Amino acid sequence: MWRFFGFLFAAGSVLFIVVAFAVYIFLNSMMAGLPDFTALRNYEPPVMTRIHAADGQLMAEYANQRRLFLPIQAIPDRVKQAFLSAEDKNFYEHAGLDFMGIARAVVTNVRNYGSNRRPVGASTITQQVAKNFLLSSEQSYERKIKEALLSMRIEQAFSKDEILELYLNEIFFGIGAYGIGSAALHYFDKSVHELNLAEIAYLAALPKAPNNYHPIRHTEKAIERRNWVIDQMVNNGYATVEEANQAKSSDLQVKFRPRGAHIFAADYFAEEVRRWIDEEFGTEKLYNGGLSVRTTLDVDLQLEARKALNHGLVSFDRTRGWRGPVTTASVADDWGTALSKIEPLSDVPEWTLAVVLSAEKNEATVGLRPEVDAAGAVSDARETGTISLKDLKWAKWAEGDRKGKAVGATSDVLTPGDVVYVEKKEDGSLSLQQPPEISGALIAMDPYTGRVLAIAGGFSYDQSQFDRATQAYRQPGSSFKPFVYATALDNGYTPSSVVMDAPIEIQQGGGNGVWRPQNYGGKFYGPSTLRLGIELSRNVMTVRLAQDMGMPLVAEYAKRFGIYDNLMPVLSMSLGAGETTVMRMVTAYSMLANGGRRITPTFVDRVQDRYGKTIYKHDQRICDACNVQSWQNQPEPEVIDNREQVLDPMTAYQITSMMEGVVQRGTAPVVREVGKPIAGKTGTTNDERDAWFVGFSPDLVVGVYVGYDRPRPMGRGSTGGHLAAPIFTEFMKVALADAPKKPFQVPEGLQLIPIDRRTGLRASVSNEGGVIMEAFKPGTTPPDSYSVIGYTEDMGRPVTAQEAERALTQGTGGLY
Repeated sequence: MWRFFGFLFAAGSVLFIVVAFAVYIFLNSMMAGLPDFTALRNYEPPVMTRIHAADGQLMAEYANQRRLFLPIQAIPDRVKQAFLSAEDKNFYEHAGLDFMGIARAVVTNVRNYGSNRRPVGASTITQQVAKNFLLSSEQSYERKIKEALLSMRIEQAFSKDEILELYLNEIFFGIGAYGIGSAALHYFDKSVHELNLAEIAYLAALPKAPNNYHPIRHTEKAIERRNWVIDQMVNNGYATVEEANQAKSSDLQVKFRPRGAHIFAADYFAEEVRRWIDEEFGTEKLYNGGLSVRTTLDVDLQLEARKALNHGLVSFDRTRGWRGPVTTASVADDWGTALSKIEPLSDVPEWTLAVVLSAEKNEATVGLRPEVDAAGAVSDARETGTISLKDLKWAKWAEGDRKGKAVGATSDVLTPGDVVYVEKKEDGSLSLQQPPEISGALIAMDPYTGRVLAIAGGFSYDQSQFDRATQAYRQPGSSFKPFVYATALDNGYTPSSVVMDAPIEIQQGGGNGVWRPQNYGGKFYGPSTLRLGIELSRNVMTVRLAQDMGMPLVAEYAKRFGIYDNLMPVLSMSLGAGETTVMRMVTAYSMLANGGRRITPTFVDRVQDRYGKTIYKHDQRICDACNVQSWQNQPEPEVIDNREQVLDPMTAYQITSMMEGVVQRGTAPVVREVGKPIAGKTGTTNDERDAWFVGFSPDLVVGVYVGYDRPRPMGRGSTGGHLAAPIFTEFMKVALADAPKKPFQVPEGLQLIPIDRRTGLRASVSNEGGVIMEAFKPGTTPPDSYSVIGYTEDMGRPVTAQEAERALTQGTGGLY
């Protein structure tokens, strides 16, 4: 008997040793294949890049995983307590594995065997960190064993707070949000410190299965799980019964954070910044690098830029008539449901989609698109309104058999079932609207720094992401002329130099025949001063001036200002026949406005990495004394402006003064409504395909372009002075409303001499009304007699002063 028990003991001992040895070998093999958990020390999770306006407002966020990393010290205790209650209440007691939890899970799974219920797990937070960071999500015993071994190792190498910090910043919460900081923002539009108990509990409920507890699609399950978390917090002593009852009785009210631009009307600006970051730092940094980008955006100016451009585009489009409805919808059954399926332009909130229900003689009744919630549920409310006949007078048909037909009844324009845009007026009635076919752009820039303050790249970003301000290459027309004249002024000419405005024939070569440039009105006006030539936008004299200087010199200056990279040195280019962008033109005009200093346009002031280190800043001026720690009676720090001087400051003022004349006496009289000193130039291309106005005050440069995306004539009279200048004026009246009437600064050494603006000669006592103070560089003075550029003997006898004066005082020709 004893021998038998001895045999059993010996056999058991041998078996135990064999099993223990096998387990040892197995665990060693598992340990050998474990990933290096110490890499967690240097873990840098993918973090959102955040774009801010100049005043700090959040403009946009870009990320593959929308995450904000929060150190454990920045996470409120109640948030930690909620997650511990939901996921691992013994987290601060166990060493990586919760054996009591494992035992409970085993018992529960045995009880549920055969019931088709999902097996209950017992993973600790440490195990979840091991799985999420270092292992795959494969469901296998081998992976679970590795997870357990890693958990124990992690517990030995990291503190509990470090482990919890990794967990709370890594876990997925659904809707693209990773980490508790991002989840709080994207579910409730709050920081973690602003969350209440019900919101904290809901977020703590999500990591288990985010899709199963979606607040809209699975509201009841989400509330049930949230309430369970609240009960667990009460059981663990983290919340009182009163707090719990109040939290559980509240509805689940989420406020999803938008994914696009967070500042209204800033979509084009945000996209320009996104593209720049991608080019400068790469896609990985853009979407995962956690960059903090401070842009140059002025939020108020951006709103006004969008408003002014859209008002101008819509006003012009209305003169071209009605093109028809957006689409059609059935009004036989529930028109609200049918209308809700049609997506409106999201960035034109002042307009609403509506379906025509009836169209009588004097009034049309329309049904407004009902509200649609985040889950896609359509509101039961049905709102209607009316459009009066008098509001449709503009809507003569632009196309088809009814083109140009006068509107005598609302039924001439609208038919039941038509889906149209409407806008509510102050009296409660509705006005018919249509997205304009014409497009355009507006850019506002600080001329001293190149900071882009506002950009409107079209009527609606939702309608078209193509940015006409930076991506559309169009002919600038006469808005290029100031650079031809600046070239002349920089090379010996004066504002009083006289050029012959008379017919000219130019052999173009290459089989292109003879080119005969014309003024806008088709007339010629004889000898004209440079000032008069630019004020009244004379084409022929601009060509003669370019011919006299030589186009290679003009091409060099055009490249120097960045308008063109390589301008063809042919005379037609002096009239703005080459293609460029609004951004390039505004940048070039900024160099005229700032006294001739080179600037680089920018949408970004500064970029910081995820640790707050500045890795880019736009301002490259030198200021060694700006960073001293204290004041020791030293003089004020001096900022050294090391930027290139691309134009003589005196020349810059001369051309600026001449462009002030464009506003005061020339082709852009509407700009005088701004009521402040403004210089600028209109531009119109052949057949009125493009209309421009680029102008500036001493501290702000603005460029406006209007034209069809597929170039075509806009109609007689659609000039820069009539289309672009009013948009510029509307914007500048608001932008400069609080600015003083600051004159343009006259450079030291420049002489201001009274002259007769029509002849360019020194003013005499008898001159009345035509005297201006003209700017002359040292060593130059008004001419005592005429020397007419472009005059040839075949034009007849020499021109007398009296005849020249008579010619100079006639007509207003020129390409506007």
